[in-house]
Amino acid sequence: MTTPKNYEEAVNYIMDIPKFAGKNTMEDTVRFLKLLGDPDKNMKIIHVAGTNGKGSVCSFIKCMLKESGYTTAVFTSPHLVDIRERIEINGEMISKETFFEAFLKIYEKLEKAGYHPSFFEYLFLMAMVIFDENPTDFVILETGLGGRLDATNAIRNKEVSVITRLSLDHCEYLGDTVEEIAAEKAGIIADHTPCVFLTENESVNSVIEKRAKAVGAPLIEVGKNDYSLIEIKNKTIDFSLCSRYYGNVRCSLHTNASYQPENASLALRACEIVDRLGRMTIETIREGIDEFFWAGRMQEVLPEIYVDGAHNEDGIRAFLESVGNDTFSGERILVLGTMADKDYPSMLKEITQAGLFGEIVFTKAKNTRAADSSKLLKNLHGFRGKTRVTDTVAQALSYVYKNRNGRRVYIAGSLYLVGEVLTEAEKFQGEEHD
Repeated sequence: MTTPKNYEEAVNYIMDIPKFAGKNTMEDTVRFLKLLGDPDKNMKIIHVAGTNGKGSVCSFIKCMLKESGYTTAVFTSPHLVDIRERIEINGEMISKETFFEAFLKIYEKLEKAGYHPSFFEYLFLMAMVIFDENPTDFVILETGLGGRLDATNAIRNKEVSVITRLSLDHCEYLGDTVEEIAAEKAGIIADHTPCVFLTENESVNSVIEKRAKAVGAPLIEVGKNDYSLIEIKNKTIDFSLCSRYYGNVRCSLHTNASYQPENASLALRACEIVDRLGRMTIETIREGIDEFFWAGRMQEVLPEIYVDGAHNEDGIRAFLESVGNDTFSGERILVLGTMADKDYPSMLKEITQAGLFGEIVFTKAKNTRAADSSKLLKNLHGFRGKTRVTDTVAQALSYVYKNRNGRRVYIAGSLYLVGEVLTEAEKFQGEEHD
């Protein structure tokens, strides 16, 4: 295979990796890191795993640390529009030049490594090289699908691990019960290293507690008593966070995503653990939360058109709770497109029972895993409103944009769908100012 000669060719190469890379072991990743000179050896790493909320927690941590005077590097997934979204230094997406240089440093080691990294692993290794060359106070890593066997778990020097909300997702890889999934996610808990986790139910808690006890890791629980909603307005949420040193801190979020205070609470606990210099104050907590933004999470992409990355049953429940609390008094439209391997019959049942939408528009993302929009409609039972089937995201967005008529539009079901919506929405931006 010819060596890629520029950024565009490097991106194409990475996007084609699933076609020729097999399944690798944790030992493979550790060995590759050694070939790269152990780039993680001097990093202070905050490691985040979970089913829902991982990316938001990473963003909250980044914002609060930044406002407290710390520098950060962040590795997250997936990307929505640009592959470089996954690797960020001090709030800025890396340049194409930086991306290509890091790509080549991995590429030139492939023969010596004796195996080919997976798509996710290749990008993770690139991130480690980039973060090593651009040192920051903290590196924030989001796991991919799991935890225990995730490529990101090959690193050392964890300052804290964080486990967000867990639910059934990617069962073919992680297990058929929430407890089995919890065991995989709990695999990121490192020896004698604090772990912040969301208390959900006793069976899940016991799995996490068992792992923590086995490796001597202190556990820090976050539950519903650690945050409280004060007021949900049209496009903001006022809430209170219980901090370790300052008691209750009143904060405001520029979103109507009512699930975000939970993520903010997890992030605050992690920041309190790593803030050994004592830079964090009530003001930096508030300012960090005020600055928070995570694309595709109840994001208003056009006036009265919101997109949310809810892509599994638990995510849909959180999405519907936010919609129900949005204080909007008119009719709502839902645009829905999911992956075929998700439990979309259960998701559709939740949507129907919520009774929040007067019309549902089904669509399909440009992805081989996407469910046919007509098949989604066939699995919709008991819905009394209008329905429409579209073949593409562009068609769905064009329809709801032109037919809002005072209604509010929500778009959900897949992160791939979110990426297409963000791209297509740009085509309508100029019309808003004509």
